[in-house]
Amino acid sequence: MRDALLGFGIVLGVQFAVPSFVISADAANLETIRDRGYLIVAVKDNRRPLGFVDENGQLVGYEIDIAHHLADALLGDADAIELRPVANDDRLAAVLSGDVDVAIAGLAITPARERIVSFSIPYYLDGTGFITRLPTIRTVQDLTRRTIVVLSASDAVPAVGYFLPQATLLGVESYHAAHESLERDRADAFAGDITILTGWQQADPSYRLLPEVLTVAPLAIALPKGNQHAELRRAINAALITWHNDGWLDERATAWGLP
Repeated sequence: MRDALLGFGIVLGVQFAVPSFVISADAANLETIRDRGYLIVAVKDNRRPLGFVDENGQLVGYEIDIAHHLADALLGDADAIELRPVANDDRLAAVLSGDVDVAIAGLAITPARERIVSFSIPYYLDGTGFITRLPTIRTVQDLTRRTIVVLSASDAVPAVGYFLPQATLLGVESYHAAHESLERDRADAFAGDITILTGWQQADPSYRLLPEVLTVAPLAIALPKGNQHAELRRAINAALITWHNDGWLDERATAWGLP
């Protein structure tokens, strides 16, 4: 898994040399970050186990660990960092405006996003999976003629439709609505991002993740486009390659319960 992810990331890295057409004049390059003395990172604070506030009021998670480790790699101090929680819709805007140096916030590499920001090589392979609380559902095959909740207009809709054409899809607008549908027995399972479903299972052990994954979505660090940010991108990629090779990313993913 780790070798496949690293190889995939190196192949994707070739695409990152595309010339920029959206450049923020306020975005800091590596020299500016080092002169400032700390790294500013957009993160999630409500996406367990990637980034969330724990019972002690601390911002923790897999991506929070990555952010601190990156500050150590770039600045020699894991605490030389400012974490800025952002809403999903503001993740790329924060990078483009220069409000943050990078975003480590559950961002998957997509062609549309690559047009406006650069990405590092991946640090984790997310994807579409299933969660259920019904003991009779053990594999995807058990969902053949079942009702499955999906987020409307999400990548899960075509994936589930393709793999389970005889299933009934119930579209909802939020994860809260999906959870309510399962709690009220309106559906048998929910299809969504593996990272989010993992957090859901951790919060409520009555739910189980099925072993199959329908699609793969590489999560990566987003940073501004432009030649002035090439050194920052190289430094981030070098750090990620080291963490892949020495097993640190796998170890932290396991520690946070990610499959």
